[in-house]
Amino acid sequence: MKITGIETLVCHARMRNWVFVKVVTDQPGLFGWGEATLEWHTRSVVGAIADVAELVVGEDPRRIEHLWQMMFRQHFWHGSGVVRSTAISGIDIALWDIAGKIAGVPCSQLWGGPVRDWVRTYCHLGGGKMEDFYETSVEDARKFGDLASAAVADGYTAFKSMAVPPTMPLEGLKPVRLAEAAVAAMRDAVGDEIDIMVDCHARPSPAMGLRFGQALDPYGLYFFEEPCWPECIDGLAMINDALTTPVATGERVTDIAAFRDIFARRGCEICQLDITHCGGLTNARRIAALAEAYRISLAPHNPQGPVSTAASLEFGFSQPSYIICETVHQDVPWRADVVEEGYITEPEGRIVRPNTRPGLGISINEDEVRKHPFEQELPQQVFYRDGSAGDW
Repeated sequence: MKITGIETLVCHARMRNWVFVKVVTDQPGLFGWGEATLEWHTRSVVGAIADVAELVVGEDPRRIEHLWQMMFRQHFWHGSGVVRSTAISGIDIALWDIAGKIAGVPCSQLWGGPVRDWVRTYCHLGGGKMEDFYETSVEDARKFGDLASAAVADGYTAFKSMAVPPTMPLEGLKPVRLAEAAVAAMRDAVGDEIDIMVDCHARPSPAMGLRFGQALDPYGLYFFEEPCWPECIDGLAMINDALTTPVATGERVTDIAAFRDIFARRGCEICQLDITHCGGLTNARRIAALAEAYRISLAPHNPQGPVSTAASLEFGFSQPSYIICETVHQDVPWRADVVEEGYITEPEGRIVRPNTRPGLGISINEDEVRKHPFEQELPQQVFYRDGSAGDW
């Protein structure tokens, strides 16, 4: 059995271009789907996939670990940079899809079988609609409350918000009070039975992340995401130590050694590894084992396309420390047209029952994908009041 080709299909979904990866074999009808979506780096990732494909075309797709080692270690540069790591991820996810199809079982069965009966999911405010999630001003606390109520009406028991504004390395009380008002509005709207997450998008400095975290601590957040740059491990540890709210991070981390350093400093309680960036399911399983040793929970980053979601769910059914799956469902109105899914999402509670189909359990409608060809992603830039560049 040999890999005969690796294809990329780019599907423009407004804020991001979904990069679907199709690994084709010499066995009739046997291929696998992966995803390598990386916002504002679409052309780079497609090129990187073509480069990495030179290593694995002609090889046996069943030798997943061997192929992963080749993709990561060869061509001189190790595969921990985000573009190459994303390319590796897309191919690796597709190889596991193939493995499940060969065995005739869902991927989770390949890793020891399901450890739970269902996976809990959460949504973004607005269901993934860019304007609602990323562009609702923290000066409009009432809008945060309305969007929170809408998420609960959609059946979700947990949701995430961007309730912390961009700030310079040090600012006064105004942005802190705005964030507090937005979170208070959400808590008032949904009560204590619903879990609220706040994503700082790694905008604040450690000092400002601590101030925001302390102000929001009384509201019982499920987790407080990326309160500072992930490179600021001491800052993450300081914030995590000072709060009762658990800190989450990891979506921008690709190297297992960097995860090790964050875990060892207790920089987080929730690991948000991104399966489409961190080296695919092969490396995600290694990171998960490392997190398990530190009793750190898993809540993978997953605002991308439907293959990423299927991979995250299969991963979740196999991992004891997995707590919740990030989902978007209203980013584009035609999302369901491009994918047929093997798992079932129950409307009440938005829990997902296991996939029963082989591999990832999904199929991609290539004709529908071609209706949405590549377009440059919508720009998202931040500048502070003095004109200096900030973090989006």
